[in-house]
Amino acid sequence: MAASSHLLSLLLVLLVGSLVTEATYYRPHRREPGARSPAPRRAEVSRHPPHHRRDTRRHPDHTGVNLTRVFYGVMFDAGSTGTRIHIYKFIQKDPVELPVLDNEMYHAVKPGLSAYKDNPEEVLRQLLKIAKKTVPEEEWRRTPVVLKATAGLRLLPEDKACALLNEVRHVFHESPFYVPSNSVTIMNGTNEGMFLYIYFFFARGHLYSNTKRTVGILDLGGGSTQITFLPKSKKTVESAPHSYIAKFNLFNSTYQLYTHSYLGNGLYAARLATLGALGADDTVPPSHAVDLHELSPGYAGYKLCYYEVMKVIKGIVHQPYEVKGSSVFYAFSYYFDRAVESGLIDDSRGGAIEVRDFKKRAKEVCNKMTQYRAISPFLCMDMTYITCLLKEGFGFKDNTVLQLAKKVNNVETSWALGATFDYFRNLNIH
Repeated sequence: MAASSHLLSLLLVLLVGSLVTEATYYRPHRREPGARSPAPRRAEVSRHPPHHRRDTRRHPDHTGVNLTRVFYGVMFDAGSTGTRIHIYKFIQKDPVELPVLDNEMYHAVKPGLSAYKDNPEEVLRQLLKIAKKTVPEEEWRRTPVVLKATAGLRLLPEDKACALLNEVRHVFHESPFYVPSNSVTIMNGTNEGMFLYIYFFFARGHLYSNTKRTVGILDLGGGSTQITFLPKSKKTVESAPHSYIAKFNLFNSTYQLYTHSYLGNGLYAARLATLGALGADDTVPPSHAVDLHELSPGYAGYKLCYYEVMKVIKGIVHQPYEVKGSSVFYAFSYYFDRAVESGLIDDSRGGAIEVRDFKKRAKEVCNKMTQYRAISPFLCMDMTYITCLLKEGFGFKDNTVLQLAKKVNNVETSWALGATFDYFRNLNIH
């Protein structure tokens, strides 16, 4: 278990992403004195450029042989509502030890990359300048730069998405950084949910929950929504669509996850679908393509709104067998944001609520829109959609507990960190 303990220290310091528009931070991370060293395990970084720099510090065994290695990684998160860059500095003091994150630089801009489909160069070069200022110049050619796009690009027509990714590759190849062959891709929803799951549960201290209850995560973005958990019931696996069950290898063990991403069922995409603002080819356009305020909904009350949003969910979202039983789910992103805006939880502390609390507050908001309109003219629709998604979509019971949080153990979670981990420590996803 020593290796797991050490990896936990890596993951705890990794999880510091913040999704704030035009926000930048730099935070150093150090291993606590007396931290346990892992059992010998090969930790060579896969798919990296050769000749990472050797640090001038000596190895703790005082043999005079310097084995410390310093290396960097740049990860772009091209989401539906924003483009973010994570710049990591890793230190590996011995080839048989796992690398430790020394610090991270993070920067985010809005809107999403899909909004720049005709000219993405400016925003990319802006973010690459930050990378050049953060990574020492002598390390540029050895530092991999990777971009993974999510729902924003999945929603674009294939030809436009491919053209945009080619522009990204062009800008990357003009940069002084190392560009791997698979550097620019659209990440599938399975990996998105899985990466977030791995880092979230390591942040809690273990991958497999010791409780009898099913413990999972829910993520609600602008273009898509994800559900991920480690099944405790064979019936869940047997009754699920084949593509909803994913496997990955970690510490010589294979884990099986229930995970699925519903493209077009993110909060902004659901608004457009509910209001009839679908594209001519029946695809949901990115949120920037439509002025949502011009489509501001009428306030006919909770019941009519529920009836309309149900059309976006019913028959589309699969209901996993065991979530109908005793379960606890951690909910992030717009679940958290809308709960804060409607007064269900405090922004700084988060909190635990039940599914029925979303329903109760949705009714209140819809019946008092004059009071909540200043917050958002879509708050009634958003709260009703969340309620319908949880109940009619996933099939949660009214008393299912939802832990709403931006951070776990004082660290923020992000799929981007999971993707970085996969790049350096291939998880053999299948």
